[in-house]
Amino acid sequence: MTIAVMLLPITARAADTSHVRNIVLVHGAFADGSSWSDIIPLLEAKGYHVTAVQNPLTSLADDVAATRRVLERQKGDVLLVGHSWAGAVVTEAGNAPNVKGIVYLSALVPDSSESVAELLQKRNAPMDGMAPDANGLIWLDDPMAYAHVMAGDVAAKRVALLAAAEQPIAAKSFGEKVQQAAWQNRPTWYLVTQGDNAVPTPVQKWLADHIGAKTGTIKSSHMSMVSHPSFVADFIAKAGKDALK
Repeated sequence: MTIAVMLLPITARAADTSHVRNIVLVHGAFADGSSWSDIIPLLEAKGYHVTAVQNPLTSLADDVAATRRVLERQKGDVLLVGHSWAGAVVTEAGNAPNVKGIVYLSALVPDSSESVAELLQKRNAPMDGMAPDANGLIWLDDPMAYAHVMAGDVAAKRVALLAAAEQPIAAKSFGEKVQQAAWQNRPTWYLVTQGDNAVPTPVQKWLADHIGAKTGTIKSSHMSMVSHPSFVADFIAKAGKDALK
């Protein structure tokens, strides 16, 4: 009995070091941190400490700063996860020394000295029908439009909630350049969504190959974390285990 009691803490410590403990989730445009509400409990059940960033979506620099503040609060190594627009955010913020890997979900991944707008133009996938309002903000708050662009495989009631909580993004953000692309010196994973109306699947596949990411694929709308939370959580969790190898 005494030997068993003494061994338990040693076993627990060994298990805690088998994967990155902290996961930081970064939402994209037309969303907020609540878009991860299905993912967070699944990852926590797997033993991860999870934090969702609340991006202001006022500029790339502001979103990077918000993400860096969260990264600074983590105790230990971090797996950084970015969805959609946040691919650009984590590509810059991922240079933080405690980031051990980056997961991209249907994400836009610029190179160093490249903006999202330039990336999409080069891939022949310009942002059409995204006109800003008088305040320079792009909105997607109509549930029908939200379903078409972002969440075609999500139940109507949930789409209504997503559209109600969406945050507009400043149009100028898309023209801001990433300074140093962290994927050049961090291990990366990329989940490609087939049937995505927000970021074309061929663009996603090209990006995953371009950055040398370990790639997964799922038939899903852009909001895969809502329509397929178990699959996405498993994909992230596996990356957390692989990041320290």
